Amino acid sequence: MVLLVLWALVWPGNANSVLGSVNSTLLQGFNSFYIIIVGFFAFFLFVLAALPQTGRRLMGTPGEKPEFSNFSWFSMMFGAGLGVGLMVFATAEPMGLWGSNPLTVAGEVTGNTEGALKSAYRYTFLHYGFHAWSIYVVTGLSLAYYAYTRDMPLTIRSALTPLFGQHLNGYIGHIVDVLGVVATILGVSVTIGFGVSQFIDGVYAITGMDWMMNTTGDAPKPGTVGLIAGLVVIMTMSIISAVSGVGRGIKYLSNLNLVLSLILLLTFVIFGSFLFAMTTYATALVDYILHFAQMSFGAYGPQSADAFAAALPTEAKALAGELYKGATGPWGSLESFQKGLTGAAAALPADVQKAAYEAGNAGRQFNWQSAWTTFYWAWWIAFSPFVGLFLARISKGRTVREFILGCVFAPALVCFAWMTVLGGSAIDLELTGGANGAIIGASNTAKLFVTLGQMISGGFLQAITIMCVVLIMTFLVTSADSGILVMNTIMSGGEQHAGIKHRIVWGVILTLVIGTLLIAGGTTTGADPMEALKSAMIIGALPFTVVMGLMCVSLAKALYRDELRDKHELSEQPAE
Repeated sequence: MVLLVLWALVWPGNANSVLGSVNSTLLQGFNSFYIIIVGFFAFFLFVLAALPQTGRRLMGTPGEKPEFSNFSWFSMMFGAGLGVGLMVFATAEPMGLWGSNPLTVAGEVTGNTEGALKSAYRYTFLHYGFHAWSIYVVTGLSLAYYAYTRDMPLTIRSALTPLFGQHLNGYIGHIVDVLGVVATILGVSVTIGFGVSQFIDGVYAITGMDWMMNTTGDAPKPGTVGLIAGLVVIMTMSIISAVSGVGRGIKYLSNLNLVLSLILLLTFVIFGSFLFAMTTYATALVDYILHFAQMSFGAYGPQSADAFAAALPTEAKALAGELYKGATGPWGSLESFQKGLTGAAAALPADVQKAAYEAGNAGRQFNWQSAWTTFYWAWWIAFSPFVGLFLARISKGRTVREFILGCVFAPALVCFAWMTVLGGSAIDLELTGGANGAIIGASNTAKLFVTLGQMISGGFLQAITIMCVVLIMTFLVTSADSGILVMNTIMSGGEQHAGIKHRIVWGVILTLVIGTLLIAGGTTTGADPMEALKSAMIIGALPFTVVMGLMCVSLAKALYRDELRDKHELSEQPAE
């Protein structure tokens, strides 16, 4: 991690370029792998929960009761579900997918219209639903099962014991744990990067300080200087919290977060489009379930220039090189594709241009999926050691079925409600013409504040905006603080009370990784400072994805062996 920091600090342009190039190359080869293995995770967990032999198994000693009541346990699930990601993407995700999703890319529906609403929420629920939580639960269940049935340390290598045995005591175990920590650092980094960006947007909405913003684009968005300033503030607070033992106050901060989140939700319920949101929730949930299997395994591969040229009408084959990029770009509609054509390509008949656009559909689907769904799967995978360890620590005494149902379905349904109430209100404002494109035109991290500005005004708007900034700040501090503690837990072999100097070291490294990659991402004029962070995260998540696949095999083997052992012990008991 130090080498990554030095590289991004000394040669920021080179780091940004190389990370982007490696990321692009990996996606060309591993996009289908990411999509299919996440689909496998979801179905693997459903099977474990459904089978009586595996579902009833207890994560603990026989007869052990759950450590927390159902209410407390579910409250913590909701707390885990309402994090930085949901603050940033509550409005940005549905709005973005309303304009661009696989159906709009294929030309089946027109983006930003009523017809695109169902498909927008189908993919919103995909990215924040059962698949996302299945990723967390695969890691969490593996860690919890070994920790509580075998009394093994809460560290990544423990989950692979049935496959590798005592070999995990050496360098193989070290490699597994290091892959988990690298993934965690990069996953937490992206989360904090997005959160800091929204934090700066909120501060700008309150104070109007231009020095924090990049105003060269269509809408102001946080600049590199503003992002670094916000990062230093947040991470200083997080390190102080981790070092001083104020980490014990995370419970109280989480309660505060929940109260403030409910106030924000109620604001949207009262002043937003609640009936529209609830109708959308019901129809979108049914649509999501109907398309669940297709979205789980519907992976796309890249479309080569030769394959594209072969699919073109005869009149357009000579212009294949000019048409290829526009026709396979993931965000463009047929209309924008036609507007972007120049020279001989622009002179082609409209039906030939349409046929050329249709010839690039496979390329558009791949580029869209790799830029959106695969990015999310990599993010959740990188974040899974963090959230998985948290879920494991609060679930002692639960059965496998309880753990899967409680940790996959309950938080996902909360995410769906949050996305439909906040995002649905934003979409309704645009559909009815009240927002007049203001929300669509805002940056992702500013969409929440712009939506609030369209709904309410005056002193109440100022108060809610300040409350949102406080909420984002507390979410960020608790996320960074918890991330530091999780890294310490993994790197100290499961020890949950690592020394202060270790917390400082990991806090500083985390700050430097985020800061230097933000600087590297912002080296190109007009570039998104988050790009280098996102590229590094997708690269870092890939090896840990393989570890997670092995975790599933390992867990299946352990559950099968435990069932055989129980049957054997039962058969040897003397008859009464």
